Amino acid sequence: MKKKRKSKPDDDVSASSAKKRASGHHSVYVVYLRNPRGDGKAGYYVGMTGLSPERRFQNHKQGVKAARIVTRCGERLVPRLYVHLNPMPFAKAVEMEVALADSLRKRGYTVYGGH
Repeated sequence: MKKKRKSKPDDDVSASSAKKRASGHHSVYVVYLRNPRGDGKAGYYVGMTGLSPERRFQNHKQGVKAARIVTRCGERLVPRLYVHLNPMPFAKAVEMEVALADSLRKRGYTVYGGH
């Protein structure tokens, strides 16, 4: 028969980590794509990740869980389009990915991802 563990002051640590998770660690990111359609025009890829945007971009370029368009045409991250939005909870990141992609499309850019 197992004994019940008594509550200790250390249990507050798990409460604070749960609060941190609730505030979120996910990010949206935007990658500049050079000539993705072969017509000489640039485009963007919008994604979301639980990693840092820099690490996720590195994974794309190395072919790890990568979008082929980013592996082939991705040049660099465009932090000015997303850094002010991060971090966020997962559910918010899903919504923000779509909203950010739609916003770029409405401005006339070719956008991949953002689903």
